[in-house]
This record gives sequence, structure tokens and C-alpha cells, in this order.
Amino acid sequence: MAKFFMYGKYSKEALEGISPDRTKKAFDAIAKESGKVDSMYALLGKYDLVLIVDFPSIKEVMKASIALNKLTSIAFTSFLAISIEEFDKITV
Repeated sequence: MAKFFMYGKYSKEALEGISPDRTKKAFDAIAKESGKVDSMYALLGKYDLVLIVDFPSIKEVMKASIALNKLTSIAFTSFLAISIEEFDKITV
């Protein structure tokens, strides 16, 4: 599994739909694409949310991002992340 950071930006419609139920549905949508949410945080600034998630590949991240946008009206930008230990190994 690969680690991804999914940064979300609320639309007006997304703000109107905030609820614990929608959050559960979003987690379920991620699980449907073989993903697992490690953690989720609300942010101030350019992005409103960040989800730290594990997915088998970029294909599943893209499918989950589209599903989440349809479900929540939140637009996501996703980034692959590797641990510093792994990064150190590949850069030596």
C-alpha cells in the first residue's frame, strides 16, 4: 500500500452538506476503492481538509477522488508520499 495525502477544498455546496454522516459515507467511498483512512484534519488556508490515506495504487486514488467529489462536492488534490527512511534509501 502507498501513502497519499488528499487535500480538499470546499465548494459552497460542500459547506452546506457538512455532517458526521457525510464523513462516514466519504470513508466508505474510500474503502470501496481499497483505501484506508489513517487520519483526517480540518485546515486553515489554501485547503480545507487533508486526509492521510493508504491505497494500492494511483488508480484507486483517482477513482476515490472522483467518487468523493460526486458525493461531497469537495475537490481533492492528491500527492504520493514516502517515509523519510524510504526516501533516504533511494537517494543514497
